Amino acid sequence: MSQTTASAKPISPLRRRMIEDMTVRGFGEKTQSDYIRHVKNFTIFLGRSPEMAEGEDLRKFQVRQREQGVQPPTMNGAVAALRFFYTTTCNRPEMARHLRLVKQPQKLPVVLTTDEVLALLEAAPGPKYKAALGVAYGAGLRVSEVANLRVSDIDSDRMVLRVEQGKGRKDRNGMLSPRLRELLQEWWLVGQPTTWLFPGRDPLLPITTRQLYRVVRDTAAAVGIEKRVSPHTLRHSFATHLLEQGVDIRLIQVALGHSKLDTTARYAHVASKVLRDMVSPLDQLTPLTRKMGAPQ
Repeated sequence: MSQTTASAKPISPLRRRMIEDMTVRGFGEKTQSDYIRHVKNFTIFLGRSPEMAEGEDLRKFQVRQREQGVQPPTMNGAVAALRFFYTTTCNRPEMARHLRLVKQPQKLPVVLTTDEVLALLEAAPGPKYKAALGVAYGAGLRVSEVANLRVSDIDSDRMVLRVEQGKGRKDRNGMLSPRLRELLQEWWLVGQPTTWLFPGRDPLLPITTRQLYRVVRDTAAAVGIEKRVSPHTLRHSFATHLLEQGVDIRLIQVALGHSKLDTTARYAHVASKVLRDMVSPLDQLTPLTRKMGAPQ
């Protein structure tokens, strides 16, 4: 792991064991980095080796997090990390019962209109970013999946994008529409990428997700979109617009790479056309309307 091995300080045997445990289980680099950070934060709170902690220490740690205003996603990330640490690395599974998951408020995803998507794509700074944002919207890929696409992942004959090791360490195919293929061809003619479809400032490395976030944010602001926009907003918009077109939700689930249909189903809550096309039961009460007459 780059963030741990690059440090000048020697890695403790306990941390090394945890890294080995995570590596054996195929955890990605970001997950490993997050887990280590959470355990480190708990160690700082504890003031001694986490091997010496008791269940009450974990409870007090969560109380402190709540007092400090730590948000539920961060608290739950710490729960996952500490559960792994004590159950797997320390072989103390009884410690896990002292940790509590925090209920997170369910928020609807931000979705752009088709006009807003068009404005965002047309204002993108150059063919590379227009193609990258086109992939995020046209195929519904996650920002990390867009960044890590290779030229060899484009299959124009089968009209698919190969997504290697997406979320959950799964390979899948994304859709390659005719218009998206045109955007990619326009970028290829200009940039001539050889390995990474969207190379970064160093052509030997892919573009960073941070670069894509910054471009989307700045472009949205430039065209007057007041919504809080990120590359993931384009993925949300892809799913919502497909649903509004009447595409079967199970097909959308496959396109997004969701393991559970429930995850995809939340887009029904923001698909305004679906709501507009439904007939309210109130509108079926025509006899009632006639009896009541016009309001006085």
